[in-house]
This record gives sequence, structure tokens and C-alpha cells, in this order.
Amino acid sequence: MTAPAIRVAGLSKNYGKHVALTDLNLEVQPGEVFGFLGPNGAGKSTTIRILLDLIRPTAGRIEVLGTDPRTGGAALRERIGYLPGELEIEGRNTARELLGFLADQRGTVAKRRIEELAELLDLDLAKHVGKMSKGNKQKVGIIAAFMHRPDLLVLDEPTSGLDPLLQQRFLGLVREAADNGQTVFMSSHILSEVQDTADRAVIMRAGKLLGTENVEDLRRRSPRSVELVFAEPVDEAEFAGLPGLRDLHVDGRTLKCTTEGEVDDLFKAAAKHRIQSVLSTEPDLEAIFFSLYGR
Repeated sequence: MTAPAIRVAGLSKNYGKHVALTDLNLEVQPGEVFGFLGPNGAGKSTTIRILLDLIRPTAGRIEVLGTDPRTGGAALRERIGYLPGELEIEGRNTARELLGFLADQRGTVAKRRIEELAELLDLDLAKHVGKMSKGNKQKVGIIAAFMHRPDLLVLDEPTSGLDPLLQQRFLGLVREAADNGQTVFMSSHILSEVQDTADRAVIMRAGKLLGTENVEDLRRRSPRSVELVFAEPVDEAEFAGLPGLRDLHVDGRTLKCTTEGEVDDLFKAAAKHRIQSVLSTEPDLEAIFFSLYGR
């Protein structure tokens, strides 16, 4: 059986009297895109820094790619691509010079790979990094994390500073990495940001793990708002009491309700009439998580 790409057991971190993490347990499987979600201050960045041995835990056990990060050294770090949540890049070097230096240190990066990623993210490699905007510095960080095609990508708030178009291009990179068998551990305070890419997601709050969910299963059993417009008025009594149906309201030709789980019974009942239009709205991950775990 293949070992998890990340295994965390009983992880806790205190800064004096301040408790940043409390008894965190999770596993991330190889090739999985894992959403690590929660508001700012929830403990996401603290967890990531412990995974990378940038800080040490107060208690708990950690394995990254089958190795304790405290002893994995350079051999482990070669297999990881990391984008910090607060990326600070200064200096007079151009982006091409900086990324070329990092590529040379790794020794496994084709220069054309840097050019391809820069073109995708609309980054001018001739610009000096010290004079770049936050968004352009973020692009440099993304390229540095992805360019060597690491076994594990650890991305902390990766789309910070990117415009919506580039956010979508970045998520395309995540999907490409997953297709290549790479593991992606992605932190975000924007839950909807990962719902199109993540296999599973967890939500953190105040240093505690509230729950772990398979995103596709979560979608299937999540409530949906449904609106049906019929050619002729319908009787509400025909639909009252159908399983999985709540908040039913019929006004003449228009039926509105919320469904939970399968919608087969609703549409079988509706099929007795001529339907002019159907509108079904699926909630985003934020609404789903809060409906399960409360605010």
C-alpha cells in the first residue's frame, strides 16, 4: 500500500500562551489535490511551515513523502515546490536571472520550461524583481514552485494578487499537475477557489480541523435551489411530501424548492406537466461546509 504524501498526527503548536494548532490529524494521498481551507488566522500557514520544517511543532508527528521533514534535508526539499503565503522578493536581478539561478541550483529544469510558464502567466522576465508589483512577484513564485515538476506542491494562498483570468490559468496548472500524478496541497481562505480542482477539502477554524470531505460526494449530497416553470399552473399538493424536498413554494406556473440528495422524484412528478424552463443552482463549498459544520 502506498504511503500518504502527507501524514499528520496529533499536531499542535503553541506560541507561549497562544494556541495556533490543536491536535490536527490528516492524510493526503499521492496524486491528490487537497484543499486546506479556512479564514485568515485559522492555522493554515502555521501547518504548512511545520510541514516544511520552517518551524517546529509543540507536539505531534509529521511525514512528508514518507520522511520526517526534520531529517529529510536537501533530498526531501528537491521533491517539493513551495509557494509561501507572504512572498518577499527583492533585489536588482531580473525575473529571468532569478529563476535561472534557481533552475541551475536544482539542475533538472529546462530553460524553455521557465519561458512557457512565464508566457502562460503573462510575466515579463526582463523586469527587475525588486520593482515588480505584488501580482508579478506572485507569478515569479508560482513559476519557481512549478518549474521542476515536483512530487509535492505546497501552495499557501497561491492566487493572492492575481487577476481573475490569471487565477483560472493558475488553476489550470494545478489540474495539469494532478494529471501528471503530482500531489497538490493548497491553502486558501477562498473556499470557491479550489472547488473545481480539489479531490478532498478540509476546513480549519481557530487552529482546529472542523471536517474533511470528498468534494464530489459533497456536491452530490449538497442542497440545491431548483426553479421549474411550467406551461400551465400546477397544484402544490402534487409535490408536497416528496422525499428530499423542502422550502416548497408554488405560485401559478412557477415552482421553487430546495432539494437534498437525488432529484429523481421531483422530476418524475414534474414530468407529468409540460416544463418550459429549469434552473438548478448548486451552492459553493463555503455554503456547503457551513451547512454541515455551522458558523
